[in-house]
Amino acid sequence: MRRPVLAVLLLIPSLLPAGGAGAAAGVPDDVPAGLWARPVEGAVTRPFDPPPDRYGAGHRGADLAGVPGSPVVAAGDGVVVFAGMVAGRPVLSVDHAGGLRTTYEPVDAAVGAGQPVARGTVLGTLVGGHAGCPIAACLHWGLRRGEVYLDPLSLLEPPEVRLLPMG
Repeated sequence: MRRPVLAVLLLIPSLLPAGGAGAAAGVPDDVPAGLWARPVEGAVTRPFDPPPDRYGAGHRGADLAGVPGSPVVAAGDGVVVFAGMVAGRPVLSVDHAGGLRTTYEPVDAAVGAGQPVARGTVLGTLVGGHAGCPIAACLHWGLRRGEVYLDPLSLLEPPEVRLLPMG
């Protein structure tokens, strides 16, 4: 009984993607888990759905349910790099360590470009009317490293790894 279990345990690392469990979730291992906060408390109304290629259709973030006028907080420590209008919508972006950038939309900004923020700092208030939102307001929360879009929800919880019994 011990040999088959040992064989399975030795095989597991070869089945994981290079870079460890964090890379499997879309966030590299050098991004510490637990240092991130949810920008609003609402449920996910539309999950991350990466496009098949750089210009393909997809959903490059996660939409979180909210209430118009409610606070939107910084997911992690960083520096505000943009707060303004993009295609007629109010957008805010924060650069974080490790080359990560989070985006928040639609947000009426209370902070400006160049301002350092800590996890949980109020960035602004949620504006209603996000396209595709099934309720009065949804926050579109995005994450990318360079030009690669990642699932922002992967910042919140480390991936769950389970070993199943053999047999």
